[in-house]
Amino acid sequence: MKKIEAIIKPFKLDEVKSALHSIGIKGMTITEVKGFGRQRGHKEIYRGAEYEVDFIPKIKMEIVVESSLADAVVDTIMKVAKTGKIGDGKIFIIPLEQVIRIRTGESGVDAI
Repeated sequence: MKKIEAIIKPFKLDEVKSALHSIGIKGMTITEVKGFGRQRGHKEIYRGAEYEVDFIPKIKMEIVVESSLADAVVDTIMKVAKTGKIGDGKIFIIPLEQVIRIRTGESGVDAI
């Protein structure tokens, strides 16, 4: 099993979610996060004063899948979330040792 964490631009969430649903992904966890990478934030002007925004709003998606589906999920996220501009995000693929569904006690792939 794999846990895929993707950091994407907020306006791409609905499009990515729909694309993942179309390839059979039934569940995911979404968190609103803030951060920066190479872009190092940006400057904004508010009431005539310029200030720097260090942390850019992003969406963190967490998806747990069977190892055989990981490549399809990553390819889908990359294709749909890409704008070609700086700040498109990152994808992290993490091996999972075990998953357990609390309600039923099912484990492994059955718990996904």
